[in-house]
Amino acid sequence: MGGFFQRQLAVYVEYHRDPRNTAMHVVGILLLFTGAVLPLTLVKLPLFGFNVSLAVVLAVPVLIYWLLLDAALGLGILAVSVVLFSVATTIAAQVGTATMWAIFATLVALGLAAQAIGHKVFEGREASLFTFPSHLLLGPMFVMAKLFIALGFRRDLAAILAPLPANSLSTR
Repeated sequence: MGGFFQRQLAVYVEYHRDPRNTAMHVVGILLLFTGAVLPLTLVKLPLFGFNVSLAVVLAVPVLIYWLLLDAALGLGILAVSVVLFSVATTIAAQVGTATMWAIFATLVALGLAAQAIGHKVFEGREASLFTFPSHLLLGPMFVMAKLFIALGFRRDLAAILAPLPANSLSTR
């Protein structure tokens, strides 16, 4: 899926050129993912003799999709997901139901706010999600690709994700 992924990423990046917006997306995606899985970690399903949380069951198809889009980035997201699942599971186990729902609401609200601020303030345009709903699944791949590039990996994606030069005309 390399070519397909790179074409999707090229469209996605047009809405995410400003580095400050990218930073807001890192924060927003981490908060949204953790918030979204938090209540789902409480629901346990028997699977192959183990109790598996509904969060993991629902995340598996998306994780497989990310691995198919790009194996290296997908593995990076899988690693981060394990950490975020652990954080959500720990929070859910340590607090009462009302507190858990309050944390859920706070994480989701802050995650959405970070993304909205990033787009409105730093990009000066609406989020790409409204035009391209599939971008909901590309956000984590974009963030992981940025991380890989910053660490000196994935030069093949660096040209696609490069920020516009400060003196260039914006695509707004």
